[in-house]
Amino acid sequence: MTQEQPMTQEQPQPAEQQAPPPTDSQPQMVLKSSSYREESNFPSDLNDFETKALNHLKSMLQEAIFPDQQNADDANNVEIAKGISLWGVPLSPSQGAEGIDVVLLKFLRAREFKVNEAFHMLTNTLKWRKESNIDSILDEDFGSDLSSAAYMNGVDRDGHPVCYNVFGAFDSEEMYHKTFGTEEKRSEFLRWRLQLMEKGIQKLDMKPGGVSSLLQINDLKNSPGPAKKELRVATKQALAILQDNYPEMVAKNIFINVPFWYYALNALLSPFLTQRTKSKFVVARPAKVTDTLLKYIPIEEIPVNYGGFKRENDSEFSAQDGAVSEMTLKAGSTATIEIPAMEVGSTLLWDLTVLGWEVNYKEEFVPTDEGSYTVIVQKGKKMGSQEGPVRNTFTNNERGKITLTIENTSNKKKGILYRYKTNKNSS
Repeated sequence: MTQEQPMTQEQPQPAEQQAPPPTDSQPQMVLKSSSYREESNFPSDLNDFETKALNHLKSMLQEAIFPDQQNADDANNVEIAKGISLWGVPLSPSQGAEGIDVVLLKFLRAREFKVNEAFHMLTNTLKWRKESNIDSILDEDFGSDLSSAAYMNGVDRDGHPVCYNVFGAFDSEEMYHKTFGTEEKRSEFLRWRLQLMEKGIQKLDMKPGGVSSLLQINDLKNSPGPAKKELRVATKQALAILQDNYPEMVAKNIFINVPFWYYALNALLSPFLTQRTKSKFVVARPAKVTDTLLKYIPIEEIPVNYGGFKRENDSEFSAQDGAVSEMTLKAGSTATIEIPAMEVGSTLLWDLTVLGWEVNYKEEFVPTDEGSYTVIVQKGKKMGSQEGPVRNTFTNNERGKITLTIENTSNKKKGILYRYKTNKNSS
């Protein structure tokens, strides 16, 4: 887990601060720095030992696909079907597929570059996929009952597709029984979860330099917990299948809204996980969900229910509109963000969130004409720690500006993120 980077560099400042003036009526773009990087899948970046292991694995794979006649009866020889591919990448080294190094490096890294173990893992995966008909799983229909339990949504700072696993979906007894009540239902759940994994893999780019893994978010809010044996068994089975057959497909595994019992469950599952898998785990308690996700995912890609700006079927903000600005608000100070409204009849739209909230917040329209009255858009109120992002609009009938005032009454500094746009009068 990486150390959290400060949102902005602290500078001496007065008690009240104002957002820097925007350029061309838009907030300044904040440069985002990636918080973690995958290991390189360019062969040129490998050290000598790793290069030798990769070439050795390729030789073993080539021999398994096109065995020499004199070795055909060798008991240790494993024959792999000609023309076979994995995750859309042909596995014959002689075919020279661009993504074969990326795929083979996943198995090598999962087995610490022990070539025989990596080859054994690969052949077991191919065998499992064939026996389980995984290549046809995308065509299967599992209905929509489980759609709220896990889904793909957006990308992180490095372009990894993000998968959200929402364990609270099984909080109701009816849903829990329907999903885990019998061994047959548990098997169907596992197959549905594998289908989602395959859908996520379709979004990847199995080429050197491409994004070749997913970011997993595991939301434990209202989860049934370890007392539910069926869920515990299904979770253990899913972890084993994913770890054995989808090596290095997860860049990070982030657990959010973690309750006290998580640590007991983690102790039970830990012996079944490799050290490499465990090193990718990140844990966030309920008060730190948005802060933690922000290390990996830009605010405009974080769903609104997790403190971000992303709303389902959002027709008001698009990716082109989404320049987000950030500022740090010191303890006991006040910040004012100004949104210019210089064209009469324009509609101004803004998103704003404060990490941790616990601030006083108000919105006003201040006319340019000193003889006009200030309009209260949202009267001042205390915003508690559980507050979600603010979205509001205002249409001006005279020139002026919107002011968003945030007063930090706590003894801790706060991070503020905001964006806005102006829809000008078309008449």
